[in-house]
Amino acid sequence: MNTNKPFADMTIDEQIASLDGCLAEILDQYELGQYEAESINHEFNSSFKVTLASGEKFALRVNVNSSRSIENLNAEIAWVNSIKSVPVPKPQQNKAGSAVSYGWHEASGRKLPAVLYSWLEGEEPGDEPTDDQLFAMGAAMAKLHGEAAGFELPNDATLPDLTDVFWETTNFLTGPDSKLTEAEQQRVSEVFTQIEGAVSALRGDSSLQPIHADLHPWNVMWNEGKLAVFDFDDSGMGLPIQDLMTSLYYLDTPEQDAALLAGYASVAPVPEHTPEQRHLLMLQRRLLLLNYLYETANPEHAEMLPDYHAETFRRLASLH
Repeated sequence: MNTNKPFADMTIDEQIASLDGCLAEILDQYELGQYEAESINHEFNSSFKVTLASGEKFALRVNVNSSRSIENLNAEIAWVNSIKSVPVPKPQQNKAGSAVSYGWHEASGRKLPAVLYSWLEGEEPGDEPTDDQLFAMGAAMAKLHGEAAGFELPNDATLPDLTDVFWETTNFLTGPDSKLTEAEQQRVSEVFTQIEGAVSALRGDSSLQPIHADLHPWNVMWNEGKLAVFDFDDSGMGLPIQDLMTSLYYLDTPEQDAALLAGYASVAPVPEHTPEQRHLLMLQRRLLLLNYLYETANPEHAEMLPDYHAETFRRLASLH
């Protein structure tokens, strides 16, 4: 592998291989003994299955593309550790007593943060979730919302404010680094103004609370009829309705939507909202993903940009 090649110009396999030294440095910070590390996902972050000689397994998430600060990671870890109503993977402490470890990544020229989690058995529902799985996903979300309403962040922890239209990420759509045309930037700005209005109306006098913000069928594990939730990397301080609409964005049919909402309603009332507000919040998720595609170093995701861009502006054109 050409170590002088910029990380963003590497293939997926080259990017994963470039993490070898970083991975070893990170895992050396835990009392693991002999282990095998296997890449299981390389998208926004890079995840590995770590199997010990005893057969015990863990999941290591290395924040390759994520811009999460240490304060964000501290908040995510504190919240996940507090969750009792839904099965979630638990962060593991390293030898220094911290749940966050760092390893030097030569290809990107920086230290990458990582968190080692307990392992979840099962399968991700993925592209073809059943109604039972979606019902369970909705119920799990409602339980998380109910429990999170009373959660208080530690002093050394902060989560992004998800009432911000860009969820406190860098603006690549209408900012100085935008690659959109002036007309496209204008249209995005108009839509974001509508989204801001919708979020403000939905919030009212409500307090913000931790929400998962990326709870879809690829971020849950189904095992023997039971559902667990993982990947809290997008979590922030927001409104339960934002969580719901983000999940609905990833579903394909009215029947799937109904199953998710029925699951939620089996635990708590679905937050009141209008069809227009639903549409705007789902559109916001699409715009945030478009924003991500303009900054990603993942080559497979970058290839999606032309088609995703075209479809996004087709949808924006139909919005009044």
